[in-house]
Amino acid sequence: MVFFLALVFLCFRSIVAASDDDFMSFVTLPQIRALKFDITYYDRDSVSPGYWFVAPYGVINPEPPTKQWKPCQVGPYIYDADGTLIWAGSCLYDNRNIFDFKAVPNIDGDSHLSFILQHGYEDNGKDKGVGYVLDQHYEIEKAVPVTNDLGAFNMHEFNILDGGKMALACAYRNKRMSLGDLGRPDEYSWVITGGFVELDAATGEVLFEWDSEGYVPIDESVKVDPSTPAAGQPGWDYIHVNAVDKNAAGDYILSARFTSTIYLISGQDKSIIWRLGGEKSDFVQDFTFSKQHHVRFVESNATHTTISFLNNASDEGEQEENHSAALIVQLHTSVSPMTATVVERYNRPDGDLTRLRGSVQKLSNGNVFVGWSERGYQSEHSPEGKVLMEAKFASSRFSTYRSYKFDFTGRPSTPPDVVSSVYGIDDTDLTTIFHVSWNGATDVASWNFYAQANQDGKPVLIGNTTKVDFETMYVADGYLDWVSVEAVDVDGNVLGTSEIQQTAIPSNWRLAGFQGDIIPTPHDPSSLYRDGAIADDDDDVVDDVEDTEEVYLKAQEAAEAIDKAWEIIHGVGGLLIFVLVLCSTGGLLAEQRLVLELMHEIVSYRGVSF
Repeated sequence: MVFFLALVFLCFRSIVAASDDDFMSFVTLPQIRALKFDITYYDRDSVSPGYWFVAPYGVINPEPPTKQWKPCQVGPYIYDADGTLIWAGSCLYDNRNIFDFKAVPNIDGDSHLSFILQHGYEDNGKDKGVGYVLDQHYEIEKAVPVTNDLGAFNMHEFNILDGGKMALACAYRNKRMSLGDLGRPDEYSWVITGGFVELDAATGEVLFEWDSEGYVPIDESVKVDPSTPAAGQPGWDYIHVNAVDKNAAGDYILSARFTSTIYLISGQDKSIIWRLGGEKSDFVQDFTFSKQHHVRFVESNATHTTISFLNNASDEGEQEENHSAALIVQLHTSVSPMTATVVERYNRPDGDLTRLRGSVQKLSNGNVFVGWSERGYQSEHSPEGKVLMEAKFASSRFSTYRSYKFDFTGRPSTPPDVVSSVYGIDDTDLTTIFHVSWNGATDVASWNFYAQANQDGKPVLIGNTTKVDFETMYVADGYLDWVSVEAVDVDGNVLGTSEIQQTAIPSNWRLAGFQGDIIPTPHDPSSLYRDGAIADDDDDVVDDVEDTEEVYLKAQEAAEAIDKAWEIIHGVGGLLIFVLVLCSTGGLLAEQRLVLELMHEIVSYRGVSF
């Protein structure tokens, strides 16, 4: 009996068929395969509120063991602090790589999103990529194109400035340049210069552009020396800019990975006001850094500037330090010589190196959220340097260029998704199973479930349950043919209603375990339910709540012992069907009936969710 209790319990796990250990799959959105997180909290109470914004990217190959192409893995995702999926945007953008995905709180007080859709690899370069701004309904508000002669919307940066009218992006150009800076004035080489553009966020018009040619000589590069042979196209990537920000004075701060230098650029005459780091630093520093990413102004005034950035301390081929760290640095610019001091340092918790990519975000409560990039590794730290949380993708196949944490309110314009199916062993013992989700909704606290006798009938409330995950399962008594759901917030307000859906029936009732003489017909919910409860009493109802909980706990304990069996059979298409088919084809009718009777003991006649 315990074995069958365990099978019933496993049937109602919120893990659906065809999911892998490192991905989530959903009945309501079968096209989406969302990455799972492995999470460790060290001080949950000190962690700031907010959602995680990541954009897994990579080249996807057919996955074992199915060898099927799973299209919707790459793209923008939002998770809560438990790693529960909030929004999957992968299917909206053709499984294309997305970069710099984040919430944008500085436009008009409402919730917005922004990201870069990477350039296409077809159409002879016509698809240059786009910078997108979405509203809180996940609808496109702005699509910022490449309007000048740049080959693509660069993947590193899409920085929406306050008010949302302008945005910053990095810019790369291929040029044939003299090697006079290297003491070889008679030679030329192709070189990739780096810089940035300030764009009109409505039209993409370039309002301001800066390029390293004429400002940053080739000999500042740590990747080129006087003996480096001249190159053909595309050329030496001698500077490799990867981040740009703007302060209230109108000046720009720029990070260049291959000069290990942070530059302050004048917004008036484009001159370099100062250099921090590298071979030509203008500061007396009490620290070192190299191959840095994601520089940002924290605060800036006439005498002091505070900035944040990730000291990668390494790249693809070399390292300068033993581990990477997030740095908050104060620059004293009104003294001579100018000084740079680390005021906060957050070492990578695992002591390793982030050789590529990454981000540092100063949160409103003083905490610091760091994206270490590879495998989506991220951590949150207190101002005193204590590690509060660390998490990473369960999959080793993907990274995210940056990771962010923001408050956000998502109100999808699309309705909730609901899928329902019916099972049973005879026409007096039928059960309807619901799966419901609402991709992108942040305020759903509970679900109301409705059924109606026909497509145009009056909806009858059959029950409700708390939202427990991205996708919630609910089990109701009876064969309910036409169903719908309502999403309800914590105050009882209805946020959205699904379309009316018809319940799926087994393609072969006999193979699904049905033993009755007549194929089932739907119940009339108005006679079966009254105000969310069964209308008629039944002697089989388990009224003793304590007994019901005991049955459930026994099932849970037994489930743990056979959890590995789930992994073997989870591709069948649902464990309930597996049990029913096993029983019917093996002649185990008594056991089959026991399973369904135990199911009713667990769910009772008022419905239950898992």
